[in-house]
This record gives sequence, C-alpha cells and structure tokens, in this order.
Amino acid sequence: MYTSFTKMDSPVQIPFKSFIQLKPEETTALYLQIVFEFIKAIQIGLLPEGTKLPGTRILCKVLEVNRNTLIKAFQDLELQGWIEILPNKGTFILSEKQQKNKADFTDDNKNVSKANEGFTFKHSTILENPKETSNLPYQFNDGLPDLRLVQSDVLARLYVSKLKNQKTTKTWEQIQAQSHLNFKTQFSNFLNLTRGIRISTSKLLTTSSHEISLYLVTKLLISPGDKVVVASPGYYISNMTLSDSGAQIITIPVDKDGIDTQQLKQICEEHQIRILYLTSNYHYPTTTSLSAKRRMEVLELANRYGFVIIEDDYDFDFHYDNNPVLPLAALDSNQRVVYIGSFGRSLPAGFGYGFIAAPSAFIKELEKHQNILEPGIDVIKEQVLTDWIKEGEVHRLSKKNKKIYKERRDNFVLLLKEKLEGKIKFQVPLRGLAIWVEWLDHFNLIQLQKQCAANGLFLPKTVLYQTKNLTATRLGFGHFDPSEMENAVTILRQSLDTIL
Repeated sequence: MYTSFTKMDSPVQIPFKSFIQLKPEETTALYLQIVFEFIKAIQIGLLPEGTKLPGTRILCKVLEVNRNTLIKAFQDLELQGWIEILPNKGTFILSEKQQKNKADFTDDNKNVSKANEGFTFKHSTILENPKETSNLPYQFNDGLPDLRLVQSDVLARLYVSKLKNQKTTKTWEQIQAQSHLNFKTQFSNFLNLTRGIRISTSKLLTTSSHEISLYLVTKLLISPGDKVVVASPGYYISNMTLSDSGAQIITIPVDKDGIDTQQLKQICEEHQIRILYLTSNYHYPTTTSLSAKRRMEVLELANRYGFVIIEDDYDFDFHYDNNPVLPLAALDSNQRVVYIGSFGRSLPAGFGYGFIAAPSAFIKELEKHQNILEPGIDVIKEQVLTDWIKEGEVHRLSKKNKKIYKERRDNFVLLLKEKLEGKIKFQVPLRGLAIWVEWLDHFNLIQLQKQCAANGLFLPKTVLYQTKNLTATRLGFGHFDPSEMENAVTILRQSLDTIL
C-alpha cells in the first residue's frame, strides 16, 4: 500500500452529513446515491486513503438510511474496488483502487429514471464535478488569475479587425491550414524560448484547453487495468481523468523535494508501471518543486523500467524567480516524456490554449482523435495570438502581470504571518497563484468552512485537505486586490478563533 495517508483517529468524528448529500425524492435508488457520493468524497480527498469507516449501524443512523440500503451500497463500493471490508477489523478506504466496473451499463432497476428516460446508458461514477460556486463576498480558490487584469478591449479590437479583413480568393480550408501553421510556428518558438526545450511544429499539438490535452493523451496511452503512479495528495481533476480511462491508481507521497523516488523505484520493481503522472515544477496542491537530483532519478527510472512520464506544467506562466526551473522535457534524451501545459491563463476566456509536446509519431496519432473532438479551428483567434507572440505583446503582458502577482504573493505572505502567527506553517512558493498552508492545531476543516461561510468567506471543499496527520488548505491569492486579501485573511482568523 503506497500512500502518504493514514487511518483517521476516530471514524465517528468524520462529518459525513456535510459531504454525503442524499435526496430521497429523486428517482435514482438511494443506495446508488450513497455509492456516488462516497466515490466523489474519495476522489476529492474528503475520505483519504486508509480511512476507517464507522460500522454500518452507526453510519446508517448518521445518514438516516436503512441499514440494508447502506450494506447494499458498501457491497457495490467493494465490488468497484473503492473500499475493503475486513471481518472483525472494519471497513477501509482502499489506497490502490481496483477500478472494476467504473462505468457500469445501467438497467431499468438502477441508474435510469423510468419516468424520464426511455433507454439505458453508461453512468460514470468517476466524472462527478466536485467544484462549488458561491455568492459570498469573499472567496478563496485554488489559484486562479484575476479577470480584472485581462486586456479584453485590446484583444476584442484585434479580433474584429482580423475578422473584417478576411478578403481573399483562397478557400476557408486553405486559410485555416496556413493560419494554423503560422500559429504553431510562433507558438513553438515561444515555448522553446520560455521553457528551454526543442519543440518543432511536428512535435506540438495545440488544443482548446489543458483538460482536453490530458484527455487525449490518456486516451492513447492508457488501457483498462494499466497501473499509473500519481502523487498524494494530488490533483483531483487529473485523477478523475486517469481513473475514467481505466487506470489502476498507485499513490506515492510528496515531501519538500517532490515525489519520493525511492518508493517509485520500489513500485517499479513490484509492478509493471505504464505511466507516472506528475506536476514536477509546481506540485498540485502542495506547490513544492521536484529537486534537481530527483528529476534525474525520475528520468533514469523511466528509461530503466519503460514507463511514460506525463509531465503536467499547468502553471508555468506565473513564476517569480529570474531562473525558473525547466521542465523534465528539457532534459529528456530518451523521449519518455509527454509534456502538457497551458498558455494564456491571463487572457480572456476562450483565448487560452492547452498544448502537448511529444514525439512526432505520437502527435500525429493524437491529431486523429482531436479531429473528432475539436474539428474546427478558430482561425481569427489564432491569427490574433500569432501577431501577439510575434510582436512580443505576450511577453510584455506576462511581465506586467507577474509583477502584479508577485506583489500580491508577498502581501499575502505578510498577512498570513501577521494574522495567523502560531497557527500555520508554509513555504513561500516561487511560482503559481496559491500557497499551501498547514494548520498547527487539530480541528475539523468542514467546521472552519461553515464558520467562514457564516462570516462571508467561501472556502470550497476542493481546497481542504485533512487526514490523521495533516490539516491543510490550498489558498489562492491571485484574484484578490490588497483590501480584499486583508478582509479574507481577517475573516479566516476570526472563524478559526470561533471554532477553536
């Protein structure tokens, strides 16, 4: 069992009612609602690996359900590999999910609403959206940029100008092909300059989003049952994508130097590993960077044991040091790395891109699937961004925003030290728009969330991390101006004092 999590002290103390939301009035069977809610809670870390669950008699009272209903739900969860029921010991959340029947084909007695649906369909228990929204005046997130800094008016004028000037005798297909090639050429030059890697246009695929990039890569690389190693704690969205592809997830812990390469080696000796997924430069959620020594060890292990590295560099745009750490892809001489990233997070919605850098043959195969998922190319958008890159406007905007975000990071650090002194510990990250905060007191994060909400501050569950030995939050600061930031941290401290 490879995991950084351990069992909870007392399973009865887990606030199940706060995240297991049952709706008896719905047509979906109640036991299936329990199954789906437990899986969602496991995926987003509310029920960490190794957690011991209360007995069914206790839990059915907490959830206010019939014991037979709960037993049926637990049997289903065990069959799918999410829990392990050990006689005379208890029921535990599994660390290595068997992932059996993750997308069972439904029948008339299970997931299909007889009143509204006339056909059966596959029901995913993996892809439930864990994100929440709120109308509270102050809101933390996991590290999003400030939309108020976006130069929407400039891009809008350029877009309209390009649209009006599309006067040519060429066919739309010819314009599309030429515009896309020009964009890929400029974009590959931009990536080579900023990330220190050699990417020709034949080794580059641009997509509409970071999520689409990961989906395409997993579709080609993973077959049901393949073993995939991920860090723990990790990124819930990527874990959902990997699990939905049929991967059997194996987790390894993260420390101040990144993933534990000694455990990775041990896992490789015991299992046939297909993929290592990691966020090497800015680990999600802890913000740590993989050390230089471990970078070389990871590449060596990939070459020795034959696994593929999916390197997710989701937040490269926001680094504050003059010499940013280069991705593993820049050091990869054996073509074991598939490099995924995002571009334009400071641009208006719709102008950002995802991209994949990999060997040419792999990119060519990816294009076949992309032509089905994303058959159309926004020619005008690509022409605008081509000009922006060529003229250096992207660099100027990035430099300007990084200065603002660095000031916000430094201000956030001062506020945390001032208002939460003696209550937290954290490292100042060299990149990104969030800080990983570990709480020194032992308390229930769900209680903190509720108290913050009562005081006007929203803490989404996706930023809360709690196990027996860890109580932490990932606090995004990029979207706050100084006054908003101070108010949010003040409310956080007041709410903490209330529950302690």
